[in-house]
Amino acid sequence: MQVTDNRNWDTLWINARLATMAGGYGIVENAALAIKDGRIAWLGAMDAVPGEARETRDAKQAWITPGLIDCHTHMVYAGNRAEEFAMRLAGKSYADIARDGGGILSTVRATRAAGEDDLYAASEKRLPPFLQEGVTTVEIKSGYGLDRENEMKMLRVARKLGEHYPVSVRTTFLGAHTAPPEYKGNEDAYIDAVCNDMIPAIAKEKLADAVDGFCETIAFSPAQMTKVFEAAKKHGLAVKLHAEQLSDQGGAALAARYNALSADHLEFACEEGIAAMAKAGTVAVLLPGAFYMLRETRKPPVDLLRKHGVAIAIASDCNPGTSPVGSLLLMLNMGCILFGLTPEEALAAVTRNAARALGIEGSVGTLEVGKTADMALWDIASPVELSYRLGYNPCIGTVKQGIYHARHHA
Repeated sequence: MQVTDNRNWDTLWINARLATMAGGYGIVENAALAIKDGRIAWLGAMDAVPGEARETRDAKQAWITPGLIDCHTHMVYAGNRAEEFAMRLAGKSYADIARDGGGILSTVRATRAAGEDDLYAASEKRLPPFLQEGVTTVEIKSGYGLDRENEMKMLRVARKLGEHYPVSVRTTFLGAHTAPPEYKGNEDAYIDAVCNDMIPAIAKEKLADAVDGFCETIAFSPAQMTKVFEAAKKHGLAVKLHAEQLSDQGGAALAARYNALSADHLEFACEEGIAAMAKAGTVAVLLPGAFYMLRETRKPPVDLLRKHGVAIAIASDCNPGTSPVGSLLLMLNMGCILFGLTPEEALAAVTRNAARALGIEGSVGTLEVGKTADMALWDIASPVELSYRLGYNPCIGTVKQGIYHARHHA
């Protein structure tokens, strides 16, 4: 039992079953939880409640977990790449499509052509399915503009989504996603533009919480990403990295060297890189949707991540090409089936570890006194069900900063 000031609580949830995720599942049966000023003020056994609240809500034995966190998405974009899906089914590789001007550049063309209002209208359609599944925080990357004006446009749209929906949006500048057509064959000059033009402008407008990049043979080298990280650090921005998705480029070790919040994908990560991540506290973000859509066979080295004590997060990687995913709950199941995670690891991967991957573990990710009252309510018999079912959404509703939002059933 934990207690803060028990006078004038705003809301007291009773008859709940808590999975606090503060350590393992952190289960508290026959529980109550109090909220004051949008934060958790008390939680514990219901027969030990030490005070009263202005409003009491009966959870009716529903499970309450921390609000889910999708810590890696590319949710803001225009157009789609369904035709490339058909091409991959016919045998063309992701790398081949990218080299022929498709892939990311296809989405860049559509995103550049969209006005800010049109881009917002297209992007906001993708968010509600996640909120209906208990997501209360989502990270959204740029990376389909690839020039200052359009990258900033994407980041403004992402921030606007957080203003209009009951969700916290963390924005990440991904200018180093790939080189745009106007810089083809002159990638170093493009990296200079990212470092000397885009990052300073974005930092000045406070549009991004972090800087990301794609370190891969079809994208940017470790040397180029080092320049990006140096520029990010100069402007006080945290860093993240798409690393070792298609090959081992030493991206995991590079991310660790710059104390990156996370290194994401990691199918080809080696033990040396993983050990470096462990020492730096860099979170491994696994993306089973992309693994599945690309029909990859090389799995991320989960046993090595466990061996070295690297925190594992899971995310949707919601994007138009390699992970057109609209369900974070599905990623829990895929994380278990495809990558061998346990249901407990999978739930931790979208709560406390996902919070670490965004650098916000001090305020969300677990149910603890003093943290923001971001929660999800579930009609389930046990937390294992969140990883067990396919195509089933047991979310009753969410609590965002203390305010309850019922799930609207179709």
